[in-house]
Amino acid sequence: MVHITIEQVRIHIGDIALLGDLALPEVATGLVLFAHGSGSSRHSVRNREVASMLNSKGLGTLLFDLLTPEEDVGMSKRFNIALLGERLRAATVSVAQVARERHLRLGYLGASTGAAAAIRAAAEPPPHLRIDAVVSRGGRVDLAGHDALCQLRAPTLMIVGEADPLVLKLNAHATAGMQCEKRLEVIPGATHLFEEPGALEQVGKLAGKWFCQHFAATTELAPHGHVG
Repeated sequence: MVHITIEQVRIHIGDIALLGDLALPEVATGLVLFAHGSGSSRHSVRNREVASMLNSKGLGTLLFDLLTPEEDVGMSKRFNIALLGERLRAATVSVAQVARERHLRLGYLGASTGAAAAIRAAAEPPPHLRIDAVVSRGGRVDLAGHDALCQLRAPTLMIVGEADPLVLKLNAHATAGMQCEKRLEVIPGATHLFEEPGALEQVGKLAGKWFCQHFAATTELAPHGHVG
């Protein structure tokens, strides 16, 4: 059994503090930051299930809230991709020291508008940091904008349900402007929330494989301790 240490962290941005749950396997190869577009990433059952699957593969996870509870009321900030991207960058900086100390590669997993924020943050990461892989789960990657999609260099996996036609179409269209390694995986019969039996498990397997593969590849190309 994989031994996992879990601690609550606070991500300070100006005069606000975002709460997060940092889970680190004893022997980890990378750290995946979850970006959820609306509601609490920390309390999302789906995010926790996927995070648990990643933890079992030796991947650390950070589940945190991109918005405060007050900000999450209403729609205006949920679709403010620039704001969400900046919050994700701030969270990345907050775990950078841990990543350096434990030689962890960094990745993002975004859902809904959080996927657009993940692409924005990966396309222009904080100074001296590098994002080695991105996964989108039913994400609105199109909302990242043409410039970010073209600028993105991190290998990106987009997972979409077969029965989510609008998001599937938007993801397929967005790949045309992406210059990085990219893949679109379609889960048969799955709807937007992947609530069908076995659908979320497929998401976890695909995401885990993608992160492990690309974290290992960058480890071979760069010396340990290189985060940026």
